[in-house]
Amino acid sequence: MPRVGVLALQGDVREHVRALTALGVEAGPVKSHEQIESIDGLVVPGGESTTIGRLAERFGLIDPLRRRIQEGMAVFGTCAGMIFLAAGVTEGTQPQLGVLDIVVRRNAFGRQNDSFEADIPIRGLDEPFHAVFIRAPWVEKTGSGVEVLASVDEHPVMVRQGHIYAASFHPELTDDDRVHRMFLDRVATDS
Repeated sequence: MPRVGVLALQGDVREHVRALTALGVEAGPVKSHEQIESIDGLVVPGGESTTIGRLAERFGLIDPLRRRIQEGMAVFGTCAGMIFLAAGVTEGTQPQLGVLDIVVRRNAFGRQNDSFEADIPIRGLDEPFHAVFIRAPWVEKTGSGVEVLASVDEHPVMVRQGHIYAASFHPELTDDDRVHRMFLDRVATDS
């Protein structure tokens, strides 16, 4: 059985662990180099992207994470996790992995009080997914190897580049397990 870690520096760690274990996967928080080496897939949760990046840098996790992902470990970033995985952001700089060939706009849909929910079609799912957007980014630019899986108002909000998935929304805050299941199918394929 594949083992999936949730980067436990800040953010929706418990919610992702709960969603993954409900699907019968061995899942738990990871926050050390040794734990990163022992997993088959990784979720980078929503939270605050600058905080996640700074803590990853402080704890020496940037290079181990980047190496494992470049070696083919499946990874799924949600909201702030999308920003952390991205090659660039439209404003400001922050520690990031740069493993996903996208440029994102932070807080693209607005501030906290502009958070919303929407039923969105996602490529590969039969029915729309009820997505929760909280201070969500959107993708401004994609590289040639990036597939857009979902959009809101023509702005990409879920993408895939090989074994790297990212979403602007929070699938861990819903009872719908299809997005996590999509990611786990990739983890199972790669491990």
